[in-house]
Amino acid sequence: MGDTRERKTSGTEHGRLADGVNGVNGHVEEESFIGAVDQGTTSSRFIIFNRFADPIASHQIEFQNYYPHSGPLELLESVEQCIERAVEQFITKGYRKEQIKAIGLTTQRETTVCWDKYTGEPLCEAVVWPDTRTKDLVRELKGHLGADRLLQLCGLPLSTYPSSVKLLWLVRYHDQVKKAYEEGRLAFGTVDSWLIYKLNGGKEKNVHVTDTSNASRTMFMNLHTCQYDDELINFFGIDRSKVDFPKIVPSSDAEAFGTLARGILAGTKIAGCLGDQSSALVGHCGFSPGHAKNTYGTGCFLLYNVGTEPVISQYGLLATVAYDFGKGQKPVYALEGSIAVAGSGVKFLMNNLGFLRDSTKVGELARTVEDNGGVVFVTAFSGLFAPYWIDDAKGTLFGITQHTQRGHIARATLEATCFQTRAILEAMEKDSKHKLGGVAVDGGMSNSDLTMQTQANIIGIRVERPSMRETTALGAAIAAGMAVGGFWRDLEEVSEITHKKPGRKNFEPDMDRRQGQKMYENWEKAVEMSRGWVRDAAEAEFEGIEQSEV
Repeated sequence: MGDTRERKTSGTEHGRLADGVNGVNGHVEEESFIGAVDQGTTSSRFIIFNRFADPIASHQIEFQNYYPHSGPLELLESVEQCIERAVEQFITKGYRKEQIKAIGLTTQRETTVCWDKYTGEPLCEAVVWPDTRTKDLVRELKGHLGADRLLQLCGLPLSTYPSSVKLLWLVRYHDQVKKAYEEGRLAFGTVDSWLIYKLNGGKEKNVHVTDTSNASRTMFMNLHTCQYDDELINFFGIDRSKVDFPKIVPSSDAEAFGTLARGILAGTKIAGCLGDQSSALVGHCGFSPGHAKNTYGTGCFLLYNVGTEPVISQYGLLATVAYDFGKGQKPVYALEGSIAVAGSGVKFLMNNLGFLRDSTKVGELARTVEDNGGVVFVTAFSGLFAPYWIDDAKGTLFGITQHTQRGHIARATLEATCFQTRAILEAMEKDSKHKLGGVAVDGGMSNSDLTMQTQANIIGIRVERPSMRETTALGAAIAAGMAVGGFWRDLEEVSEITHKKPGRKNFEPDMDRRQGQKMYENWEKAVEMSRGWVRDAAEAEFEGIEQSEV
């Protein structure tokens, strides 16, 4: 980019004028901005970005998530309040609300909302994505004819997560939803569909849409055609004539998502929509096959760009749509894997073992020792997920001696997440045939330099940590900005802007590759030794009963 684009102004001048971009007749154009709604499981936020991907104003509301329920109207209210407060903050900084040209939306995935298509009112609480009340239904469905074809059609295995089983469960067991279904007035959607519908004014405009990244999490969409599939819908016993499904549209579109019907930004276009993990990949500019992102939260979510053809995993990973920017372009697909224990492993040290009161100090404790001292911690508190899928494993500490210190256990806890990340990335490489080109990171544990350097050493490739961590919201803003135009020429320019931002830090491997491999081999050995604890405990109890009877 030229010097004029890099020139920075300050205060009111920066707010009202573009950074040296000439307009008509030599006048300086007014700077434009994109807003982004980020609606998650426990909070909602609205962030306003400039064309340099800088957050200019924001507001966040955390709310009580009455798991496994979440109120659809409360979700809507929190989003609307965030928009109002953030725009008010934006105005106090000398900007005008008219400078916000469009907004994007990113939401929690799979969470299911049902409403009356004639009144626009919700019929029940939202069923949140980790809800496990459907476990018996899933067990039943696995025995149905055609269950073995689902993975090839939609890229997802039968589990409690997808929206399909949530909808079927509601139709069977929730009186209001069942009645609306039988009377043909049931509208179904994920959180993105619900918010877009209500932000547009509800039943009056009846904008009932979803994007391909969210639709790919329902198990109703064929991953290859990106359209609803009758075989999938019929498998779940849903009569399509009795349910109003949201129309599937690209993730970036200037018209499909409508406009805000009320509030301080009434009339502003909604131009982008992405599921949260997909949005984070876009926010990290993971636009090429082999680019991956890892969000280190309570657990970890990894997404791996596999290009424009879906890849059905041989290692228990999920296949999903990463993003779909339309305009004649093919959708981009991803493989997804998750780690159950990441930040929760740190909390375990704090809450259960009393190591520290502040999670940020765990890294400092780990630095008090040079290495793990031979300690390996398999944090299989609920078994191990992809690519191991070991249900009968238990959390196990190996290699403890009389010389083991708390620092060794702290370091082994951080390393456990890094080892599992490598295992998933290796499976993704094998599945996709695309060489890993780097891992972009965000989430709480990514703030630890020690953890990120360890991650780079264990995977043997660069780890990239951006200075601006609101990558999920930025992904929605990018989708909206690309739809309305006038912000970025193309995705390459967006990537150039974000990668040149000050404060970005890259972690290059600085450990001998053989040492990193030896550490990983010890981890794999420990994983194998952690097997069977659930089964063995049950057998031991049974044997104890037998012996007492004798």
